[in-house]
Amino acid sequence: MEFCMSTIDPDLPLNSELPLEADQIADLIAMIRESADKLHADRIDRGDLKILSRTIRELRYAFKVFANYRGRRKVTVFGSARTLPDAPAYKQAMDLGRAMAAHDWLVVTGAASGIMEAGHRGAGRDHSMGLNIMLPFEQSANEIIRGDEKLVNMKYFFTRKLMFVKECDAVVCLPGGFGTLDEGLEVLTLLQTGKRDVVPVVLLDEPGGTYWKDFHRFVDKHLLGGAMISPVDFSLYKVFNNVEQTVDEIMHFYRTFHSMRFVRKQLVFRLLRPLPESDLAKINEDFADLLNKGEFVQRDAFKEEVDEYRLTGMPRLAFHFNRRNYGRLRQLIDAINAAEPPAIEEPPVTPL
Repeated sequence: MEFCMSTIDPDLPLNSELPLEADQIADLIAMIRESADKLHADRIDRGDLKILSRTIRELRYAFKVFANYRGRRKVTVFGSARTLPDAPAYKQAMDLGRAMAAHDWLVVTGAASGIMEAGHRGAGRDHSMGLNIMLPFEQSANEIIRGDEKLVNMKYFFTRKLMFVKECDAVVCLPGGFGTLDEGLEVLTLLQTGKRDVVPVVLLDEPGGTYWKDFHRFVDKHLLGGAMISPVDFSLYKVFNNVEQTVDEIMHFYRTFHSMRFVRKQLVFRLLRPLPESDLAKINEDFADLLNKGEFVQRDAFKEEVDEYRLTGMPRLAFHFNRRNYGRLRQLIDAINAAEPPAIEEPPVTPL
């Protein structure tokens, strides 16, 4: 099988989908309306209805805003709103934002002060998106993103966290308080359980700092030591203390791997280039434990992927994933990215 590598654009969006047909949209809207009608029959409390109504309105608007940027890679940056501008972590967040913007990534933060402001300040307004939480204290939008069309103000933390995780291609956590730990641990939970596609996660300490190193020690001692997680779960995140390593980790994750999707009972990796046969054979040997049956197969796009028409020219790696060990799945992606690109044969020289 031959793949046309010259037509593959590494900046192709993850969700370049064809619009849903009118009848498909109508069916989904009808389901929402049916659920709403049942709320009245169920005699749901007014307070619960207010929560549901606000949730739908928040998500509708957030989906509308982010839909305009689905063709752009995004890194979600978490960290304390109380970090001062002269703190090393603030400078790191600025450097991180600047470096990711240089790769034309969007930097998504909680839009407030501290680490969030620093990430936006480094990235600049054009490369910043914000998901601000409305609180009675310390949480007005920072001056970089304030008034921008890429800013969404939200009342509920759970809708905000959904957007943080749903829309990102990488996550970086700097030191922070309860909110940062909540957000970071939710990401790891979703990755470990397969509720979100695998993305690179970096826990970024300031130079000489031990915030995330101490967290890692806690996880190792109590979670792994208590048999509450598996050793392979450590593959779901990396702990670094400099921005260069962080950016390299994120960019290397998308060196060959592009995105993933389930098609019927198979997991499909979309790749930027085909794997050499020797690397494919090594993957079949080293990662057979991920399979329910069969083997890893390189192929072209499935017909069910026609809705993502801009990705159809990419080679696929398809396999029957057991849906259990997502840490190993991350290791598979690392192996794919470590594979050398196939050699391009030089055309024969015609003698004069």
